[in-house]
Formats: sequence, C-alpha cells, structure tokens
Amino acid sequence: MLNSKGNQIVNMIIPGTSFNGELPPLTEAEFGVSDRLKADVIVLAESIGIRNTENPEALELASDFIKSTFTGLGYIVKRECYFIEGLEVTNVIAEVQGAEKPHEILVIGAHYDSAHGTPGADDNASGVAVLLELAHRFNDYKPRCTIRFVAFVNEEPPYFQTDLMGSLVHARGCRQHNEKIIGMLCLESLGYFSTAIGSQLYPPPLNRFYPNTADFIAFCGNITSYPLLRRCIKQFRITTKFPSEGLVAPESFASIGFSDHWAFWQTGYQAVMITNTAFLRNPHYHLPSDIPAHLDFDRMTRVAEGLKQLVAYLSS
Repeated sequence: MLNSKGNQIVNMIIPGTSFNGELPPLTEAEFGVSDRLKADVIVLAESIGIRNTENPEALELASDFIKSTFTGLGYIVKRECYFIEGLEVTNVIAEVQGAEKPHEILVIGAHYDSAHGTPGADDNASGVAVLLELAHRFNDYKPRCTIRFVAFVNEEPPYFQTDLMGSLVHARGCRQHNEKIIGMLCLESLGYFSTAIGSQLYPPPLNRFYPNTADFIAFCGNITSYPLLRRCIKQFRITTKFPSEGLVAPESFASIGFSDHWAFWQTGYQAVMITNTAFLRNPHYHLPSDIPAHLDFDRMTRVAEGLKQLVAYLSS
C-alpha cells in the first residue's frame, strides 16, 4: 500500500520521541482518576452490558448514565436525537463555552454503543470513561475556545460508516450550521495494554516501523488532519511520560478510519483518533470476553492525564 514515499508519511513527519523507560508511580490524585475510570467502565460494561439497537433498553440506560454524569458535573446537557426504524437514538452533548472565541469548537468524542454480543469494556466503555474524566477536569475551566464533549451512538455495525452513524449525524449538523470545528479528538479503545513481546500487530508494512509490544497509545489521522495530529502528539510527548506512536496515512489505508473521526473527515474537518489500536492488540475485541477485568486502569489513567493537558493546550 505504501511505497518509499508513503513510508516517509508514516515515519518522518511525527515530531518528538516516544517515552521509553519505567513509568512513574501514580500520584494520590491519579489513583482517584483510576478509580473513577474503573467505576465508569464497570457501569457501562457490567451493570448495563451489551448496549446497541438490539438491546434498546440498555442503550438508553447508557445514554441516561452519561447524561446524568454530565449533569452532575454542572453541565447543561443537549440530546441530539434521531430515529432508526421507529427507535429513538441519541448523541449526548455537553459544552464548556469559550471565553474569548466561543464560535471556535474543539470536539472530544467517544461512542458509547457496543458491538453485537459484547459488553465492550475496551470498545468503547474505556473511551467514554476518559471522555467523562475530561469533562470532570474541565467543568470549571475557562478555555479560549469552546470544548464540546460528545458521546456518540451507533458507531458499531450495522451503522458503521453509514448515514445512521451518530458521529456522522453530528458532523453533518456541524457543517449545516457552519460551525467552526477547529479539531476533533476521537477516543477509541483506550484501556487494553500489554508489555509482552509480539502483543502488537500491524497491517503491513507498518510492522517494519513500529514497536511489537502493545504498551503505547496511538495518534492516527488522514493527510488533511496532519496539522492537528502533529500538534497533538508533540504536546503529548512534551507533557506525558507514556509511550506514544503516530500515523498519518491516506484514508484508504488499512483501518485508519475505523471510528468516529471518519465522520468528521467526510464533512471536511480535521480529526484525530487516539487509540490503543483495538483489534490489532486486544484478543477480546468484539467478543463477550471484552470485560473490565482485562483492562489496565493504571495505564489508562496515564493516558487520561496526558489528554487533559492536551485538551487544555488545544483550547487555550
């Protein structure tokens, strides 16, 4: 897929160097973050469980949980509703208004539905938990631009990359209202890590350029989103002692568009997926065994802490 020129896209334009070494111990405050992340994942993946249009009551319970969490943090919550064969489904939205440029909007999004037959602890209760943690961090913050937190419905099949995908409904609405989205960060599968050699897989030829241990977080974007991705990974590497890798590639390459950031690409916005790479490392992907017990909440906490600093930087 990628020739020598393409390999330059993969290898040569990612700024900074991935952290390498022993991870620092969690602080007392970070242990609190870990506890909140774990509690939210357990609610979604255990208490609620499989949540999709095949299980509409569970899908609604997940939506209500996210809404109540936003409300409890002091946000005014907006529900973006649409119908699928008579069933109402909902994107859940909360915002921190920008103090200087409220018309400029940074979108942070994660899908809360799970695939058929799986409770989806990593995919994507982990992403939603980090979304809620970021909302917790910024509820009393005064950013320069508006920060919009969105929990998307219907990322999983059969709605993936269709008109009924929640993130595409939202992104098209942003475009119709001429909203100035300065960037979108997609939080996709953030809880599964492994230090075992050979635990990380890749579509060829990426195995030639990236580590074979699944202990890092990845920042992925298309060519158009390169400026945003460059800012993201550069800042993450400056502030956060956690391994990170970056990939910029054409939209047609492998699985680079496999989440809600794809919807923003379709509507002309820059968007970056932040992910543990999901099925390229997690053997429980889309299976009944994708449960909270298989997640590494300490590493997930370090990622969340790094993303807090990244969001503060992008919105300042």
